[in-house]
Amino acid sequence: MSQKSRLTVGVDEPLSLSQSILLGIQHVLAMDVYVVPFIIATAIGLSTEASAGLIQATFLAAGIGTIIQTFIFMKIPIAQGPSFIPIGAIAGIYFANEAGDNGWGTVLGASLIGAIVVILLGLTGTFHKLVNYLVPPIVGGTIIYVVGLSLMPTALTSNVFGAPGEISDNLLLASVTSITLIVCTMIGSKFPNKGRWFRVSSVIMALLVGCLTAEFIGVLDLSAVKGASLFTLPKLAFMGDGLSFELSSIVTMIIIYMVLLAETTGTWFAISNVTEKPLTNETINKGVIGEGISCLISALVGSTPVTGYSTNAGIITITGVASRRVFAAAGVWFIVFGFSGKLATLISSIPSAVIGGVFVVVCGIIAISGMQVIKEVTIGEKEMYVISIPMIIALGLILIPQEFIQTLPNFLQYLFSSPIATASIAAMILNKILPSEGN
Repeated sequence: MSQKSRLTVGVDEPLSLSQSILLGIQHVLAMDVYVVPFIIATAIGLSTEASAGLIQATFLAAGIGTIIQTFIFMKIPIAQGPSFIPIGAIAGIYFANEAGDNGWGTVLGASLIGAIVVILLGLTGTFHKLVNYLVPPIVGGTIIYVVGLSLMPTALTSNVFGAPGEISDNLLLASVTSITLIVCTMIGSKFPNKGRWFRVSSVIMALLVGCLTAEFIGVLDLSAVKGASLFTLPKLAFMGDGLSFELSSIVTMIIIYMVLLAETTGTWFAISNVTEKPLTNETINKGVIGEGISCLISALVGSTPVTGYSTNAGIITITGVASRRVFAAAGVWFIVFGFSGKLATLISSIPSAVIGGVFVVVCGIIAISGMQVIKEVTIGEKEMYVISIPMIIALGLILIPQEFIQTLPNFLQYLFSSPIATASIAAMILNKILPSEGN
């Protein structure tokens, strides 16, 4: 059965406003967008007020970036969110520039210049030439597989095993959420007409059941929501402390953006695969431009670089809904959360284990999508290494002690902080340097 036959709603198929709003929110709920700004705020010691402002700015940047990519540039369903890759570099730049206002202004200034460099890569067509040369189907399939494989341990350790609370409660919540997701999806597949809405809204149903279970066992804490303001304005960078430009910080962020592009390419391949929308040269170029503009806007609103989230590829596969209108609705939801402290706090109050229950299934789906691409390629001795070595590298970087990573030169720290980017680069290099059979 082809992948197209599994889509309930295609990329450009019409969908009502009410349906788009409902289906858009489940993408937002499953993305954990608030986690990156929370980690950064904790790492650099921001005040509670400043932390809330950063989270709101991140929601705003994610919303604008999602709409830009989905409707103006790539024109495929891409949800933008804050990347984990720059976290270490952001903290380093912040503390190296006297911290405080000047430190954050330097982070934003370096991010802005780096975003402009990314835009130029797209405008000149440089990036798509590299992709065409370095990413044939065997490499593209491997990258998609590695994306799912690399995210799976994070889904389990950070969202389930390492989440706050008793591990038995977390396992229960994750299991209930995962089972609900699978049951809803299977009902929709078994009864494609009457059960259609079970499948297309399976993620939000799973999260709802997970939250109700959390309430039943007494671990759902909504106290912070009561004290949060319903409407608050984000603090824009150019209206606040301004931007600062420092050469070494700019060079650092440009390196970070190059690693970021290697990772986001994997997301584009995953989305392209599940929607059966081929990545043309024009699509890739526009995607790079859209990525750069999204990051530029993110810096201007006071947030950190955003990138395409691979999580949404798995959600599309599970629900069968690939409509761009749904992703536009998700972008609008992000913007609404960016202006409402109460709604943003409500999202961040969903127990990590509940989100982990959805996240881990999504990771498995992404990995399977990569396998579907790989199976179309004849697997010889060379291909075995092209596939297996990046898998080993990805798992190795996930399991290696962070204390060792921190002893390495800065560039290697930035690279190795993203198992997906490092494994992707390894797959590209191996495919070029290993001899094919008979050569």
